[in-house]
Amino acid sequence: MEVHLVDGTYELFRHFFGAPPHLTADGREVGATRATVGSVLRMLEEGVTHVGVATDHVIESFRNDLWPTYKDGSGIDPALTSQFPLLEEVLEAAGICTMAMVEHEADDALAAMALRAAEDDAVERVVICTPDKDLAQCVGGKVVQMDRRKGTTIDTAGVEEKYGVPPASIPDWLGLVGDSADGFPGLPGWGAKSAAAVLRAFGRIEDIPDDPAHWHVKVRSAGALSATLEERRAEAMLFKRIATLELDAPVPTSVEALRWTGPRDDFAAVAAAIDAPGLAERAEALAASR
Repeated sequence: MEVHLVDGTYELFRHFFGAPPHLTADGREVGATRATVGSVLRMLEEGVTHVGVATDHVIESFRNDLWPTYKDGSGIDPALTSQFPLLEEVLEAAGICTMAMVEHEADDALAAMALRAAEDDAVERVVICTPDKDLAQCVGGKVVQMDRRKGTTIDTAGVEEKYGVPPASIPDWLGLVGDSADGFPGLPGWGAKSAAAVLRAFGRIEDIPDDPAHWHVKVRSAGALSATLEERRAEAMLFKRIATLELDAPVPTSVEALRWTGPRDDFAAVAAAIDAPGLAERAEALAASR
């Protein structure tokens, strides 16, 4: 059995900027929702049996209390923001397991569900469908990460090749380098290559010696980097905390909750409300064939 876990928030953003817009008769923009749900249905049509979609029901999370500039949804086009709850409504009507996060984020749900699925003896592989850097920390064992847009999948070796560190060090790497998409800067002077070189030697921020003479790795401007880290190590640890995904996010207790068995009875009406009767037709035909 394979389990596919989809980053619904990422998919909604991707389709908002990539799919044709669509206004309903009452003036609602629904194009990204239509495209995202259609994309998940395509996965089912291609043979996926167990799928869960994680969403940000509320954009802000506990991380906003940790860092003032952490992403909070400001600046997002209202035509996109309005589709967050709409996407959840349509996914649920389609019979697709939807993990809507409030205190946590969609990424936390993906990480928590990936761990739960990997622990199930009946599961052979867990595919986390998102290109987000922070989800690379979940890769290993049964768990891989897929970029559906590019059609690429990476395992542990792929993470190391891409970022220069193993999955376990991804939060540390982000703590040093920062993540502009999430709104935290990392430490000045610490770039992707220098952070990877040092972390390959020590693994964790807290294990990096203050004295660069003890680093025993070739890295440019080691003295300046070590001085910055010594001065701002607490800040780096905070960024690591922000980048570390929470494995206690509220997700289904059983992998069977992700098995798709068909749409709800009201899916045709829900699909019609966003001018997408074809979604219901596809779901009904697929359910009849299984």
